[in-house]
Amino acid sequence: EVAGVNFGENWISLDPNADYKTTLARIEDTIDSYPGVFREALTYLNERIEEVLTGAKEPIAVRVYGQDLKTLRAKAAEIQHAIGRIGGVTDAHTDLQVDEPQIEVTVNLANAARYGLKPGDVRRAASTMVAGEEVGDVFRAGRAYDTVVWTTPQTRSDVYAIGQLPINTPSGAVVRLADVAQIRVQPVPNLIERVNDSRKIDVSAGVSGRDLGSVYRDIKAVVARTQFSRGYHAEVIGEFQERQHAQASLLRNALLAVLAILLLLQASFVNWRLAFLILLTLPMALVGGVLAAYLGGGVISLGSLVGFFTVFGISARNGILLINHCQHLETYEGEPFGPELVIRGARERLSPILMTSLATGLAVVPLVVLGDRPGYEIEYPLAAVIIGGLITSTLLNLFVVPSLYLRFGRRRRERAPEHPSAPPDLVPSG
Repeated sequence: EVAGVNFGENWISLDPNADYKTTLARIEDTIDSYPGVFREALTYLNERIEEVLTGAKEPIAVRVYGQDLKTLRAKAAEIQHAIGRIGGVTDAHTDLQVDEPQIEVTVNLANAARYGLKPGDVRRAASTMVAGEEVGDVFRAGRAYDTVVWTTPQTRSDVYAIGQLPINTPSGAVVRLADVAQIRVQPVPNLIERVNDSRKIDVSAGVSGRDLGSVYRDIKAVVARTQFSRGYHAEVIGEFQERQHAQASLLRNALLAVLAILLLLQASFVNWRLAFLILLTLPMALVGGVLAAYLGGGVISLGSLVGFFTVFGISARNGILLINHCQHLETYEGEPFGPELVIRGARERLSPILMTSLATGLAVVPLVVLGDRPGYEIEYPLAAVIIGGLITSTLLNLFVVPSLYLRFGRRRRERAPEHPSAPPDLVPSG
């Protein structure tokens, strides 16, 4: 991971028998006791997901773009001050991009030419003596050690001493570095970050006490009111935005899936009315999943969405099995349409429906029992939604769908003529 000396991470493993919440609270109390240091405690999975999704470690980040670093820092400070007053925002901070001293060697072309030196020769000599250069390897005890040439620490720590460093010329004479170059200390950024060929700086913040969506919208309104010079702009990124994009993509795919399900239902039932009826009842199967998501914190995450789609598919399958069986009883076994047909179909499909729900539910019960623990940030909401959704979908398929089939499932039959052997019309003879 590319990072400067002003950044560090400590990974901590907890004893399985330790109380997670108590231990986490003690860790946070410890890191909060260090003033002037931005810090946060994250699980490994959350930290990795946030970095992959947005490139930032916080739920919300305002990314400011531009070319002049001084202007970027000023705008970042302005935005940090503005969003810090928004309710629910915690630990608003700007990326640590500060100037640090660096030795700069500028070659005097005229003087270098007088001694027969090229600019590259001067820069390479200065770099070798100040920063060091590997010239070989030493092998000892089966290990290779780099051999680096550079000057003494006392020489490297003083600008005047650096100017006295000797440089060999093509003629064999030795000149001082100060004779062919200007040596000075200049401030340079400790970190240079670019996105799409533009400098950027992030203003990041956490969220506490409010839902992420509301805080995101308030921050976006603050950024929209901020005035930027030509060539500078900002955008709000973070977990909420990426979640919205992912949800939009899932919903688009869901619409295509619903259309495919409708066509499959029609092909299975050979009845558009039944196909639309079952499709319209499927959202009722998700009620239990919605309640489970609400009891779990009220946040619809990507894991929750996947759980909803899973329940949706299982409910559709069970509904198809039930109605197809009722149609089979009527068509091939001569069972007359009526309450007895529906009761028999529901009774004979009770075991397959329950086995499907139980097999799926038992597979995710351990994830619900373990709770919202580190490493289960995606699996836990998915499992909770599946468990809740399976309960309501099973009740739907065993009690609601049979009643609806009894009401709307009667097939349209052509009425038989009252006089099948009606006499032919008399044709008058001419």
